[in-house]
Amino acid sequence: MSEAIELRMDGRTAWVTLNRPPLNVLNIAMMGELDAVIARILPQCDILVVQGAGPKGFSAGAEVGDHTPERVGDMLAAFHGLFRRLARAECVTIAGVHGLCLGGGMELATFCDFVIAEETAKFGQPEIKLACYPPVAMVTFPQLCGMRAAMDLIFTGRTVDGREAHRIGLVTRLAPQGQLAATVETLLGELRGLSGSVLRLTRKTLWRLHADEFEKQLGEAERTYLDVLMKTHDAPEGIRAFLEKRPPVWKAD
Repeated sequence: MSEAIELRMDGRTAWVTLNRPPLNVLNIAMMGELDAVIARILPQCDILVVQGAGPKGFSAGAEVGDHTPERVGDMLAAFHGLFRRLARAECVTIAGVHGLCLGGGMELATFCDFVIAEETAKFGQPEIKLACYPPVAMVTFPQLCGMRAAMDLIFTGRTVDGREAHRIGLVTRLAPQGQLAATVETLLGELRGLSGSVLRLTRKTLWRLHADEFEKQLGEAERTYLDVLMKTHDAPEGIRAFLEKRPPVWKAD
């Protein structure tokens, strides 16, 4: 078990914690470890809770250094493999979100069936500021919060708090600051009172109706990212500029 991924089982509820201080940034190795842990526990749980360790937040997203042309293919394969597994899983998934929830961290949290977030949590997809885009969010956000809100978040890269994320449909339930754990436990109490086998069957059936379309759309967003976006001047430049801590120099069309 990696120190970056913590696992706790409570009956048929699995708690998976992202633990890579200070911001739980997801690198390629951590993505693979998270996927492996989830694959191992899926047959043993009815409910999966994903959360972030530490005071600063759920996750600030994927490692920017893994977006370079030499590594981005491996990064997308590892990261998107996790979503493909979750889309085919039977257990109900819950994200407990506090603090920063950005980029790939936001994609992971909002992909869960339930998103419980503190009112002060900060959500955002800042990829556009690096001349990139978030493939999973491009597929899921239009269904979760509508095309207008999805375009606003993806095209501007702006950050919204938990209240706004709840208002537009990306967050299921709000928790007052400091009450995230209690709010998650309230939901768990509701779910644990149900038939675990029927809950799993219902989740499996619901996703079966949508998984093929999700796979098709994610595959298209992924291919365009690798075959078109990463061959532009501006996407690699945006990544280099961030890593070199300088303003990017965009190429005029």
